[in-house]
Amino acid sequence: MESLEAFYQHKFHTYPENLHKTIGQFNVFEIETRMRQNEELPIHIRRNFYKIMLFSGKNMFRYGNQNIEVDGDTLMFFHPNIPYSYQPLSENTKGYFCVFKNELFQGDFKLDIDNLSIFKSATPPIFHLSKNNYQEAETLFQKMLTEVRSDYIYKYELIRNYVSELYYLAMKWTPAENIFHHGDASTRITMIFEELLAQQFPIQYKSDQLELRTPKAFADKMFIHVNYLNRCVQKVTGKTTSQHIFERILGEAKILLKHTDWSISEICEALNFEDLAHFNKFFKKQTDLNPTSFKLV
Repeated sequence: MESLEAFYQHKFHTYPENLHKTIGQFNVFEIETRMRQNEELPIHIRRNFYKIMLFSGKNMFRYGNQNIEVDGDTLMFFHPNIPYSYQPLSENTKGYFCVFKNELFQGDFKLDIDNLSIFKSATPPIFHLSKNNYQEAETLFQKMLTEVRSDYIYKYELIRNYVSELYYLAMKWTPAENIFHHGDASTRITMIFEELLAQQFPIQYKSDQLELRTPKAFADKMFIHVNYLNRCVQKVTGKTTSQHIFERILGEAKILLKHTDWSISEICEALNFEDLAHFNKFFKKQTDLNPTSFKLV
């Protein structure tokens, strides 16, 4: 995992003086200025800080295990537990980004970022913006730039508000097709299942262990019959309950293998496989590689 200190060293070859004394080690930048100064290859890794980007241009992002090409005016949120990297695909990319630690929202001003809906969805938190929405988000970044350079004693109170507003605007702008509509029982059941599945990830500590790994375990948790759960999920998503579970476990296994120093046995235990042989069999069936080979690729 890359620390904020390491981020500054590889991105800017320096560490801002007195940054440790600022609340949440918050900072904000203009993308075009930083792009000219940084020629290093992108690093695909987890960070120990949050990041929000607003940009206009064509870029290739790798978010978790997904490669996503985005073009146009876009707002994107990065979480410390999800590895990411990006590479500009056009020279005219411009915009802003800010970085901060969770301490920015401690004390009297609390925002539970980890439990916001944009980080609970299986859909990456990428928001394609209209011209008006882009201008609204840009105004907030410009206000952050103004405040971070000022000597105003309450500037971080203002900055917290601007950052919070970005999160809430993004949820407001979430496309209708990404929002569950609660009109029928199948959709409601599927929504609860996907929420329970999402709550188990990411695996942050070796002591963590998946509680729900089978359709029956989810059905029991929801106090419904497993056959009913399977019918609902298949009807709404086109995938079986097991497919959803396997895909999420496999995605987390890949992240842990590539982006932690955990042993394969520790990963196997955290994902609650019966033993190493079962984990190897599961992983190879899904990827045609055993975990050791995948880790070394």
